Parts: sequence; structure tokens; C-alpha cells
Amino acid sequence: MANRRGANWTLEAQPWSVGRARTQVLDRLRDWGCTGPGPGPGCTGPERLVGEAVTLLVETALSDGGRRLSVHLADQDGQALVVVLSHRADLALSGTDVLPRLAALGATSCGTDMAEDGRRLWAVLDLRAAGGGVRGPAR
Repeated sequence: MANRRGANWTLEAQPWSVGRARTQVLDRLRDWGCTGPGPGPGCTGPERLVGEAVTLLVETALSDGGRRLSVHLADQDGQALVVVLSHRADLALSGTDVLPRLAALGATSCGTDMAEDGRRLWAVLDLRAAGGGVRGPAR
């Protein structure tokens, strides 16, 4: 995520964290000019893609059973990188069915691995390909 705009949030590992993470990521991408004007029935394709991908990533991290999780976001050239860490390092890598599900949503690239601080899940989302109206980044 070096040399890119970035943001991150640490959240309690609670069911409500899914909605909070989705809102925070979408709000930041809107602030950066990467998605449309707002949520609701008129969500743009990029907002739908981001919302569904963040939901899937956070729900998967929650299933690891840790006490907290962190969400990291970066953007570059109309793409967003979303990384979620479960912060539970004492488990074996499992639940890799998330990767085909992310690919089915439209992730350009995705992965999961174990780091010192727990399972890391990530997806690269092409906001331009997800639907029109995506402006270039305001740097």
C-alpha cells in the first residue's frame, strides 16, 4: 500500500462491525472521488461491488473468533485494495471458499494468508469496470 492514499480502522469483532466497516470504506472512497454520491436504492455498480466485498471479507474475518479486526483501504488508478486482518494468529488457514466468492463478485484479484497478527484477507476491486461514473482520483 506504499505511495497510495490509505485509511484503516480497528473494530471490535462483533456482528455490527460488518455494517460499520462497509460504511467507513464507502464513505472514504466517496471522499476520494472514487464512487458515486451516496448509498441507497440508487447505489452505483462500484458501491455495490465494494459493499458486497467488504461484507464478505469482514464476515470471514469475524468467523475466526478473534477479539478485534482491522480494515485497511488504499486506492490507485480507479482500483481499491481492501485488506481485513482477523488478529487471531493461533488458527490454521481455513475457510478459503471466500476466494471464489470474491472472484464471483468481480474482484480483480484476491487472496488470503496467515500473518503474525492473524489471517489476512484482501481483494483488489476495479471501480471503473464495476459501472460508470467513477471519476479519477483527486490527489
